[in-house]
Amino acid sequence: MLRKGSLTGLLLFGIFFGAGNLIFPPALGALSGNQFWPAIAGFVLSGVGIAIVTLIIGTLNPKGYIDEISRKISPVFAIVYLVALYLSIGPFFAIPRTATVSFEVGIAPLLGGMNASLALFIFTLVYFLLAFLIALNPSKILDRIGRILTPIFAILILILVVLGALKYSGHAPMVATKAYQASAFGQGFLEGYNTLDALASVAFSVIAVTTLNQLGFSSKREYIKTIWLVGIVVALGFSVLYIGLGYLGNHFPIPASVMASDSNKGVYVLSEATKAIFGPTAQIFLAGMVTVTCFTTTAGLIVSTSEFFQSTFPKVSYKVYASVFTLIGFAIANLGLNAIIAFSLPVLMILYPITITIVLLVIVNKFVALSKPGMQLTIFLASFVSVASVLASTFKISLVEKWIALLPFAAQSLPWLVPVVIGILLSLVLPNKQTAEE
Repeated sequence: MLRKGSLTGLLLFGIFFGAGNLIFPPALGALSGNQFWPAIAGFVLSGVGIAIVTLIIGTLNPKGYIDEISRKISPVFAIVYLVALYLSIGPFFAIPRTATVSFEVGIAPLLGGMNASLALFIFTLVYFLLAFLIALNPSKILDRIGRILTPIFAILILILVVLGALKYSGHAPMVATKAYQASAFGQGFLEGYNTLDALASVAFSVIAVTTLNQLGFSSKREYIKTIWLVGIVVALGFSVLYIGLGYLGNHFPIPASVMASDSNKGVYVLSEATKAIFGPTAQIFLAGMVTVTCFTTTAGLIVSTSEFFQSTFPKVSYKVYASVFTLIGFAIANLGLNAIIAFSLPVLMILYPITITIVLLVIVNKFVALSKPGMQLTIFLASFVSVASVLASTFKISLVEKWIALLPFAAQSLPWLVPVVIGILLSLVLPNKQTAEE
């Protein structure tokens, strides 16, 4: 059991580990300043805790989340939600982000004075062409490269973190930005959304089930214990990495001009810390490792997203889906990393609360019967509050902003939490109840 859980945990760690896992923790460390520990606590809770629970709950049902959502809410909602989720972890956000992180962390520092936009265009053109060719004929070599190189890269990052902590721990962190001063935990919790890991867990739970079934188990009890062990392995790996990268960003000396600019602070810390600790030639090695690691993630996401759409909407071929998603990823990647992050956050602020609510409903329903209308109401409340929050903050609708601010835990970026709890409580007493097996 220990061996099966560890092997599967390392495999999933390799699949999860991508662009966002690298750049957001050091950026949080830099921006949170003297509010680092509550900020990183919020980040780990949403970026690791929710993702792992989502993965475990999904793995417990061999039919996956589409079955859970269809039975508890509705088949139509299941399709709409999963389409939005796959587009988010696929061509709209995660796929282009892997390309831009590869460029900005690895390639851009090597180019000197070359036009950045032109260089990004050329790099992403080659990058996505190769990813598309592999996605057309996915083979075991893609998995092997990703599963071997990604953990190796994670170990190297851990070495960077340890050496960086030893070298820069005496450097005092800066004053936190206004957002972190107002609510360090809440802002960190929101930043954890950017990793996309909780959303990816919904899709990757299918991979976990397949992998575990291939290993074979003597009993359901052994299977469940192994699932929890897998969760612990992945959670520990990411928590150590996130806290370490965040601590490095918190103590690494960043010039005031960089802090005042629009440049991504996580990219700066990774690149400059690597050169400062290992020497200027280390940037070449970092460029190769980041690019290969992100590349396998890109190709894998094109494959998984195209397969989902082909199985859900079979009138269009896999090749057409792969072509369209590759072109979308290429186009969005050329907007630049900061634009992608700004563009994605409002969508994530809607999808994450809904995802967390689905997981809460599945967990509670495993112990007690819940009303289907009540569960539908709960999802509606989560969706309504999340959409209202995003619209209010995006378009500066003061009346709605004031209404959202009145909700409990709004200051911690969790205004949807109490309405969801109320919905779950109503699900305990409303009619048309169903058990977990129904």
